[in-house]
Amino acid sequence: MDETRRDRDTEGRAHNARPRDGLGRPLPYGSPGVERQPEGVVRSPQETVREAQRLLDAGMPFHAHEVFEDAWKSGPAAERELWRGLAQLAVGLTHAARGNVTGGARLLRRGAAALTEFLDGLDGLDGVESVESVESVDSADGGAPAHGIDVGALTGWARELAGRVEGPGAEPVDAAAEAPRLRGGGR
Repeated sequence: MDETRRDRDTEGRAHNARPRDGLGRPLPYGSPGVERQPEGVVRSPQETVREAQRLLDAGMPFHAHEVFEDAWKSGPAAERELWRGLAQLAVGLTHAARGNVTGGARLLRRGAAALTEFLDGLDGLDGVESVESVESVDSADGGAPAHGIDVGALTGWARELAGRVEGPGAEPVDAAAEAPRLRGGGR
């Protein structure tokens, strides 16, 4: 690869082809990296959650963010805040693992706010009388509106982690050890 030219995809658009590490950081050309997440994949909500959880558990939150981003871009408008918030949580965890405490905490809080906005948007839907009752409208197989995702627990996890990574003397976190459970809450 001629490093003086920009990488391009088959349609001529700019596309960085450098290998990446598990946290999405670019590596020098020719270095072994981890397989990149394909972009623009349309998955069912259940496939999205399953793939993102696998990547989070493997300590690859940057790659999980790409899965959520695909759902955000391809999903119904009513779910965009859900997927956007989850993508921001994954990027926040990525930054916290890279040692960028300010960016990590900011994105974790921004993701938590997007999830709260998603829940607030559920108020008034049939069967939803309050944000706290969102689990009552989720079917056992992970149906709409949150597809079995424990949004309340994730919001709490994000705010707690944001506070910890900003604390005095905080070190980068272990992305796999800090990975949240998307269904079932907590870590």
